[in-house]
Amino acid sequence: MNSIQEQMRARARELLTEGTVQMVIGWEKGTFWYLSPPTFVTAPEDCDRLVWDEFCTNNLAKYLLDYKHTEDKIAIFVKGCDARGIVRLLQDNQIDRERVYLIGIKCPGVKDGRQAAALGEEKRKEVPLAEKCRFCTHPEPVVYDELLVPDGGEALREAAAAAEGRFAEVEKVEAMNPDERYAFWTAAYDRCLRCYACRNICPACNCRECIFDRSQSGWCGKQMNRSENMFFAITRAMHVAGRCIECGECERVCPEGIPIMTLNKKIIKDLNELFGEYEAGVDLEALPPLGQYKLDDPDEFH
Repeated sequence: MNSIQEQMRARARELLTEGTVQMVIGWEKGTFWYLSPPTFVTAPEDCDRLVWDEFCTNNLAKYLLDYKHTEDKIAIFVKGCDARGIVRLLQDNQIDRERVYLIGIKCPGVKDGRQAAALGEEKRKEVPLAEKCRFCTHPEPVVYDELLVPDGGEALREAAAAAEGRFAEVEKVEAMNPDERYAFWTAAYDRCLRCYACRNICPACNCRECIFDRSQSGWCGKQMNRSENMFFAITRAMHVAGRCIECGECERVCPEGIPIMTLNKKIIKDLNELFGEYEAGVDLEALPPLGQYKLDDPDEFH
């Protein structure tokens, strides 16, 4: 990955020096060896902070919303999932394409930071892929202005998603009987803290004002119990239905390890069966299945 890192720093330095962009969003080395959190570089002399390693896990697209009301043009490094997040924001009219410069990186799959911490640095090579990468269908960015290519050829793809299938976890739940499914989901969401980390990290959660921040509306109480937690889970899942880009960030940041992507993918699977194959955040011109209708629809409208 080092040649990519050198290219990242060089291109960021050029873009900032030329004044083509006023900020570059990438990753930097964090406090620990298994952390490479987002960084926001505005000066050419700070570009050496940028890194590219197996722990550049965060999807950077959501951070563009913090600068949507400025006049700055921003360069951002995009893996496959980041690029799908960019398409999500463009389709939702949240960002202006002319104000972002996309530098693509072919992603070999990132590693699981929590398991890395448990294993220790001496076993760095044994750290498994992050769960979010196991079923990735687009490791290469679907949209970019330029693409960084590693010296010596194509990036190796370590994820083995295709063998198990994109909906492998969903099919395990579908195989349960109704009582088992109820027990599975209630056991998961009884742990929910309603910290909203899943919402805050999600590129598809980009409403100007979220229903869950309006306690006076009465839609969802502050009490953490099964009923309120399930209401939150189902409401959020339906809000991103047909719009979820499958980056898996919601599940990655959940402090309780709730299988949020299993719920999201169940809805994706059902939508595909009802309306045909669709992947959100891949094609800017393809509207989400729940974001369109046809007057000659064979089903009746009610």
